[in-house]
Order: sequence, then C-alpha cells, then structure tokens
Amino acid sequence: MKTPKATPEVKLPWEISADEIAAILAGAHSNPFAVLGVHKSGSVYVARCYIPGAEEVTAMSLDGTAIGDLALQHPSGFFAGTVAVSKQVPVRYRARRGDAEWAVTDPYSFGPVLGPMDDYYAREGSDLRLFDKMGAHWIKHEGAQGIHFAVWAPNAQRVSVVGDFNNWDGRRHVMRLRSGAGIWEIFAPDVPTGVAYKFEIRGQDGVLLPLKADPFARRSELRPKNASVTTPELLQEWEDEAHLKHWSEIDKRRQPISIYEVHAGSWQRRDDGTFLSWDELAARLIPYCVDMGFTHIEFLPITEHPYDPSWGYQTTGLYAPTARFGEPEGFARFVNGAHKVGIGVILDWVPAHFPTDEHGLGWFDGTALYEHEDPRKGFHPDWNTAIYNFGRTEVVSYLVNNALYWSEKFHLDGLRVDAVASMLYLDYSRKHGEWIPNEYGGNENLEAVRFLQNMNTRIYAEHPGVMTIAEESTSWPKVSQPVHEGGLGFGFKWNMGFMHDTLSYMSREPVHRKHHHNELTFGLLYAYSENFVLPLSHDEVVHGKGSLIAKMPGDDWQKFANLRAYYALMWGYPGKKLLFMGQEFAQWSEWNEAGSLDWNLLQYRMHEGMRRLVRDLNFTYRSKPALHARDCEGEGFEWLVADDHENSVFAWLRKSPGEKPVAVICNMTPVYRENYAVKLPTEGRWREILNTDADIYGGSGKGNGGRVQAVNAGGTIVASLTLPPLAVIMLEPET
Repeated sequence: MKTPKATPEVKLPWEISADEIAAILAGAHSNPFAVLGVHKSGSVYVARCYIPGAEEVTAMSLDGTAIGDLALQHPSGFFAGTVAVSKQVPVRYRARRGDAEWAVTDPYSFGPVLGPMDDYYAREGSDLRLFDKMGAHWIKHEGAQGIHFAVWAPNAQRVSVVGDFNNWDGRRHVMRLRSGAGIWEIFAPDVPTGVAYKFEIRGQDGVLLPLKADPFARRSELRPKNASVTTPELLQEWEDEAHLKHWSEIDKRRQPISIYEVHAGSWQRRDDGTFLSWDELAARLIPYCVDMGFTHIEFLPITEHPYDPSWGYQTTGLYAPTARFGEPEGFARFVNGAHKVGIGVILDWVPAHFPTDEHGLGWFDGTALYEHEDPRKGFHPDWNTAIYNFGRTEVVSYLVNNALYWSEKFHLDGLRVDAVASMLYLDYSRKHGEWIPNEYGGNENLEAVRFLQNMNTRIYAEHPGVMTIAEESTSWPKVSQPVHEGGLGFGFKWNMGFMHDTLSYMSREPVHRKHHHNELTFGLLYAYSENFVLPLSHDEVVHGKGSLIAKMPGDDWQKFANLRAYYALMWGYPGKKLLFMGQEFAQWSEWNEAGSLDWNLLQYRMHEGMRRLVRDLNFTYRSKPALHARDCEGEGFEWLVADDHENSVFAWLRKSPGEKPVAVICNMTPVYRENYAVKLPTEGRWREILNTDADIYGGSGKGNGGRVQAVNAGGTIVASLTLPPLAVIMLEPET
C-alpha cells in the first residue's frame, strides 16, 4: 500500500513570512513600503497594514467606498487581504475594536513626493530651495492632504517620524530611504498642522538614538519642551514692496544706517514678567524706533534655542523662530509692520557652531553628520559646542539654504553673521597640537572661507536688497570686499578696533587722555579698509563689564557728559552705527536677559536727556549726507585737528560731493575752552547743528550761541570757538 503524498499548503496572495511580519512589528524592516500598503500579487491586489489595537479592519478608497475586509495576521495588529482595485491606489482603513471605530489613511499606499532630480540637486548642494522640500510640509498628494516629512540621515539603519499623531510609536511611520541622497521621506496623510513631532533614528549599530528634532523645522515647542511642530506654509500679505525695492536698488554704503540692537525677550516685558508676543513687540518697539530715528532693528538670534542665558547663540532650530514670542506668522507680521514705516530688520545668524543637546544636530544619524568627527575641527573649546563641517556639501547647502530662507520667507533686510573669526582660523582658541593645519600647512580654514563666499554670493544674487554683516575681530583682509576680488563677500564688517580703542580712551580719567591720544586717531588709518559698522553691542555691557554709562569716569555729571560726547563722536565718525538697547538712555545696570530694561529711568532728566541726544544724533546723521554718504570712502573725511594731545581736542570734517560739509569738534576734558581756533574750509557763518552740552540733553548749556563766524586770517580760514566741557559740537555752513 502506497503512502499518499502530502498536499502542499496553499499560500494566500497577501501572506508574507512570519519573519517579515515580526520585522514590521519591531520597526526593523529594511523596506516597509515593499510590504505595507497596496501591492499586486499575481492577478489580484492585496493590502497590508499595521494598526495596533484594532480587532477588525476594512479597506476603503479615499472616497470612502469599501474595497475589502482584511484578516488579522498577528494579534499585535497586522492585517492583510485582497482589495477590489485595478491598480495601486492610496487606501484608507476603518478600524474597529469593540464599540470603538476610527479611520486610518495608509501612508504606505502613497508614492514618493521627491524625485530623482531632487536627490541629484540635494546631493550636489545646488538646490537653493531645499527648505521647501526638507522638513515637514502640509501638502495635497495623490488625492489626500497631510504632512510630507523629509530628513537627511544617510548613515541611519532606519528612520521613523513620531509624534502626537501616532502616539510616538516609531513602528507606525517608518520612512522611505532615497538611497541616492541619504534622504528619508514619508507622506503622512491626515496629520494636521500644530502637532509635535521628532525623528526616531536607529544608527548603523542598530541602537536607537535619542529622538531628534527636525533640522528644517519651521516651528518648535516652547522650552523646556523641544519637539518640532508641524506648521502651515507661511501666509503673509506683504505690504513692503516699496521698502524692498528701495534697498535693492541703492548703494547701501552711501545710505544712513543706524541699527538698534535688541534682545526680543528683555527689551520690555509684560507686567507679570512674561515675554511680549511679536504683535505686542510690534506695537511698542517699531514706533519707538521710528521716533528715535533708527533705520534698522537688529535682533539677537530669534532662532529656536533651549537655554535662555545663551541669548539665542546656541540654536537648535535654525529654521524656526523661537516659540517664546508666538507663532512664525507673528514674526512675519512684525517684519511687515516695520517695513511699512521704513524700518529694516536684521537677524543675528549663527552658522559657526551648534549646541550638543541630544535632540539637536549632534551625531544626528549616529555619526558625525553635521559636525567634524575630529574634535580638533569639530569641537569649539570656548562654548563647548560642535562646529559645522564646512567641507561637506550637504552641510554647506543646509546653511546657505537657511540664509536664503530667512531672506525669502521673512523678507529680512540683513544677516549679521556671528563669530566669523572662529570660523576663519583653524587654531582659534586652540593651543599647539589642538588643531589641524590646512592642506598648505596654514591656520586658515579654507572650507569655511569657501562657505562664506558661497553664502554671500548666493544671498546677493537672490536678494540684492539684503546686507550681510560680519562680526569679525581680526585683521583678515577683504572681509567686505566682493568674492570676485578675493574677498569674503560681506556687505559690512563690525569695526571691533573702533569699539575697543574708543572705549579704552573714554574709560580713562580725562587728565590721562593726553597720553593716549592715538587711541582716537589710530582707527582712521584703517577706517576705509572695510565697509565698517561701528558697534556698541550687547557684548560690551555684560559679564562684569558694566553698562556704557558705568564705564565712564568721574562723578555722575561727568559720566553723562562723557557718554554724550562719546555718542556724538561715534555718530560723527565714518561708519554705520549700532547701539544696544538700554544704552540710548544710559541704563546704569548691566544688561540682564531675564528681565526688562530699566525704563523707569526716563523719568529722570539726565537719562531722558541722553535719549533725546541719541534721537537727535540719528536724525542729524540721516538728514546730513556729509555724515553718511561717504561712510565707507576716504574722500568723506578730513582732519582739522588731529594732534592737540595736550588739550585732548579732536576735530574733523565730514564731506560728500555737492553737499554741505559738517565739522565735528570734540573736547574730551572737563575744561571749558574759549577762543579755540579751528580751521574751516569756507568763510562765513557756520551753524551749530548739535551740541552735546545743551541743556535739553542734561548739559551745562555752554556753546556758541547757535553759530560761529569763519574768517580769513592771513590766507587761513579760521573760526574762534567756545568748546563746552566734555562735549562735542557739530557745525555746518549756513549757505
């Protein structure tokens, strides 16, 4: 008797191996898009899904038509079955458990959003609109609306997006790897805007990394939370066409630029100590700047950052306006409101380094992705932060795109680039043996140089109205010269030498100033080597340095007189102007980011007088072309008195072709000087257009009665002046 043959087990079309199911359930499958969703199997189409907690699942088309019931393949919630479709289509599932019922649109039934050309341009770093593709974007795709997520993590074994929409379960939205560029993407239908999310990344070693915020996130949670937040595309009805057109057509070097540097979190606060919103700031700060005559507001970094005392300089969300002041739309409204009244907005931008908070960019996919792996190039000893890898194409593209993003989406007028010197030198703050020379054996960071040149070239090509400003503290040549002339390509550079030398001079007792006369004259030797901004910034009024008024010598009257003279000297000196908030009314205390400025001081005559002086200096500077039109060109300056060491008197002429000149005369001692002779270029009456010793500013009221007479004395035109103590006067010819 023959033994009958065993009947082979019939495999159903939707069945897959237990190992594959286990991999899906563990979030460890190498390509879940090949398993989940709708697929052709022989002559039929099957659907597979993983819906934890479901007992029954029905597949439907997007219009709600039932196309098949799926069978439970694993008690954890893995379902499969045939569906009545004639091609691969997006599907939605009706899931049930007891009396509960809910709908799930299958992300694995949708095709990719990105294409091969996106991979190509991302890989070579030439995509200048990467911010429209990477990160999280609310789109309509293949008939459904939802969020498209994309993140660069080329060395990851697996990447999932997790958030409020999937209970932070990394098995639910495992992303598709675009192997050509190392980008992972997924379209997550039905995910709304306004929900928190992060990326769950499994490294090459199979170990899960700490959840990562989205490098391209356009919105983040308010600290101490640190997740990214889905947000709609920025919809702002811009009303600033005239403003943008003006700045894109003129030579910025020949325009009056007076910048009010502001920390948005401590300029003013609500009565309960909480932050103002962007709309509240707009209602207060913009009119204040208009009244004060400033042309621009420069914000300390407003990009998302976890730690308030970092002032924003250790950012973890380079594309997201911080949640401290509201939604991104609020910042757009602020910029629009500023532009409508002629005020520009500049952002402090930090491409030099980033903090090592575990949710940030550090070891993003389990490898040194955004930073250098070697700490001699990748770790900053001053700030305990990571340094961007400027030699990596994708990292450079990330940063260049960020500069373009702020310029395009928020209509910014400028980027002040922080810590440029730390980028340019490989041995910056490093001892011998702690740095790696470049390919020629030097200490120049050639990769950073190329990045800065690339960034500036792109910015000025795409947004000619924007100006880039370098905070660069060394003598690196041609910082503000065009790239095609061998420069870094910045529009302007902070004049740190001016700040250092003049503060040193002004902090000395007047009796000693005659021995340090060169501290005020030396700067004119290089004043036109760059397009300079003269900065009295936040850095000078923190960390025990004292406020500007506190740095001045003498009793209270002399302190105020010294500071008034200092401001007038600066506004009469060649270069654009920058003043940190609170210094315009001579705040006594150092700046503290944890509270508001001491606005109550304005009730006192001397402080209100200082504010009025700064206001008048701004409007004088703006209304007199001689004081601004040749800020960056040597033909706009001429010494009148440069060598009167004994009396500590300085005088110079500011000029512009076809305009009245302005004479600036500085008396830096408390000695009241009469009949002081100063050469002037033309005879006749010269009008006193500003006197820092005027009573309205808190001075003693000494001066020249509003005008002086310049006479020809033996072939030399001279005016006999009264020089008030510790004061600066400005004169211009009446005709």
